[in-house]
Amino acid sequence: MRRGGMSARKLGAVHAVPVDDFADAVLSGLSKPQKAISSQFLYDARGSALFEEITGLPEYYPTRTETAILSAYAAEMVEGLGADGVLVEFGSGSSVKTELLLSQLPLHVIYVPVDVSESALVEATERLSARFPQVDVRPVVGDFSHPIQLPQDLNRRPAVGFFPGSTIGNFGPAEAVRLLRSFGRGLPDASRFIIGVDLKKEARRLVAAYNDAEGATAAFNLNLLVRINRELDGDFDLESFRHEAIYDPRAGRIEMHLVSDVAQDVRVLGRPFRFKAGESIHTENSYKYTTDQFREMASAAGWQAGRLWTDANADFSVHELFGFGRG
Repeated sequence: MRRGGMSARKLGAVHAVPVDDFADAVLSGLSKPQKAISSQFLYDARGSALFEEITGLPEYYPTRTETAILSAYAAEMVEGLGADGVLVEFGSGSSVKTELLLSQLPLHVIYVPVDVSESALVEATERLSARFPQVDVRPVVGDFSHPIQLPQDLNRRPAVGFFPGSTIGNFGPAEAVRLLRSFGRGLPDASRFIIGVDLKKEARRLVAAYNDAEGATAAFNLNLLVRINRELDGDFDLESFRHEAIYDPRAGRIEMHLVSDVAQDVRVLGRPFRFKAGESIHTENSYKYTTDQFREMASAAGWQAGRLWTDANADFSVHELFGFGRG
């Protein structure tokens, strides 16, 4: 994914806490009664490319719906953020959606993308610096699920946090509250926060969005086993595993699994792991909320609800939160 030969350090990146170790996560996850590996490890170079493909599929409504909302209301979302302001994006990735907000901001605003992928930050910084040459891009390499420390000189500037993509849905409700609280503590006092949240809807549509007809999501999920085989000396037989996406209405979440079709033994870094026929590795959750449910979570994290933007079909929502009252 690296292009241009520039390092994030040359671009002034700040290195925050390190990412979780892939080997430890896999060995620990495969040892659990319900085998599970965090969804963050789905995004190697191939996984990231497959996810970009998924976002353009007809079944996968979240990306295009959120993008349409941002396109229509970006000016409202960043209003009041002046030339001394800071836009902080958590889990920025390619920062494509961010361009919609940056295009509405005054010159000399500071943009702080936070992401675990140094190569993604390099590419995004190069692209955004070319398109918005008077925006000061200050990348931070770090895992947003841990506390993020902004550069010291930004702590007293007015700021807007940005967390698009309904990534909050990858965390259980209690984890999501802790994450929202951590975001608030990492931003300057009295900051605003703009966050995308996928909404509850018919189960059939939700399952289709995570189990597309072209098989891109299946390839994305199975690529985790390819990565384990490549990086951790695994011997997973991909032909004996299949992708499965289900909706749990009680939990209000989509679950993605890799299901073993046969009883088999697999080795990773020399350690054996037994799979029964039908046993799975749980690879991702995607929680869906009503607007009221999400606002209750935000309130529990110390945020106050502001404006709400949705599409005409109420498939997706973008929330404005205020930082007053954070403890």
